Amino acid sequence: MITLTYEYKLKPTQQQAEQINHHLEICRRVWNDALRERKDWMASRKCPVNACSLRSESIIPADAPYPSFKLQCQRLSEAKRLDKDLASVNAQVLQQVLRRLDQAFDRRKKLGTGFPRFKKPGQMRSFAFPQLGKTPLNNGAVKLPGLGWMAIRQSRPYPEGFMVKQARVVKRASGYYVLLTFQADIAIPEPPLVGPVVGVDGGLEYFLSTSDGLQLERPKFFVGLHRKLKLLQRRLKRKQIGSANWKKAQLKVARLHERIANTRKDFHFKAAHRLCHEADVIVVEDLNLINLSRPQSRHVGQAHAGCRPRTVSDRVAVRSTNSVLPWVGFKRGKAVVKEQAAGTSQECPKCGEAVRKTLSVRWHECPCGCSMPRDIASALVLRNRFMPTAPYREQKRGGAHRAENAPGEVLAGVSFGTSSQDSMNGESPAVRKALAGWASRICFGAA
Repeated sequence: MITLTYEYKLKPTQQQAEQINHHLEICRRVWNDALRERKDWMASRKCPVNACSLRSESIIPADAPYPSFKLQCQRLSEAKRLDKDLASVNAQVLQQVLRRLDQAFDRRKKLGTGFPRFKKPGQMRSFAFPQLGKTPLNNGAVKLPGLGWMAIRQSRPYPEGFMVKQARVVKRASGYYVLLTFQADIAIPEPPLVGPVVGVDGGLEYFLSTSDGLQLERPKFFVGLHRKLKLLQRRLKRKQIGSANWKKAQLKVARLHERIANTRKDFHFKAAHRLCHEADVIVVEDLNLINLSRPQSRHVGQAHAGCRPRTVSDRVAVRSTNSVLPWVGFKRGKAVVKEQAAGTSQECPKCGEAVRKTLSVRWHECPCGCSMPRDIASALVLRNRFMPTAPYREQKRGGAHRAENAPGEVLAGVSFGTSSQDSMNGESPAVRKALAGWASRICFGAA
């Protein structure tokens, strides 16, 4: 099973734009009401029997069941008969809002975090249609339940041999977008672990360093536009909250943030295509660097002189190695392997001896004569750790198939170069061969 998510920009009419905003507002109301119902039920169970809460709490009968997803869906169906605003929105769209809230509570229980937050007006940004009607796609248009046919900017053709499963409408500062999810019930074999191998180390001084000696300079998208962002935010602060000028200034700030995110995403895709162009097996660190992007991380400032938390999103390569690179590698028929990251910077790639150094030391020096930049040495260690285990892994993975999921709305990449395995769309021969027999049998439509 392969799942793809294609993103297109919508070109709605004035009436359709008002309908989308109406859908978002109703979804926000459903989210807040369902969240309040769950919090009130939990608050009524935590009050001591011999004392009253300092705050007023809802009195809920002791035998009242917990408002689960199933129970809230039943109550939603009853409320739709009495409320005209709820009845004007597709029932499955509102059920998806309740499902998202239920998933948020599951994550809260699993991770031990706080409650989901209530959404203020304008904070609900998307809603989903889990099912579409027959033949919902046309050249330059998409048909959404309750909204009708809507023109889109079809930046690329629909994937052949896939069926459209669901659609998500997203409101951003630059306009409205639709994310179409396609699926094909086919199996793609694992790419073989043969050919040139390259180790990739992500750092703060350089965005990426490879075992072949390539070092990509870290991007400075946020730093380059920080002065303009500061000016716009200062103008926004002087506006009266809620006024028309305040909304215009707020929109300008949001558009600039979206521009920074788009340029960063484009760079990640180009870097991933460059790595896939130079090797057939890419070895990366099995490391989660999300904590580096948090302002409260103390070790960020110690990692490199002058590294501010606000620029870490431009520096770290976690999104490229964890999300973008595996997808680009799968599409181009390249193998992306994760190796243990512990001790890669403290090990000599030539002799294997431990060479202790602090984060401020950016050059690797070993008594055996090995002298090179620290990040390149770490990339060589990753490649050396993979090489002895390659035959075992190939035997273990032989004949296996996998289900691939595209990384959501981050699919709009640009190929950095061409190779012998690339087609016009950057697909590997295995992908093209598997899809060849399905293109003539599967038409676009709901399952």
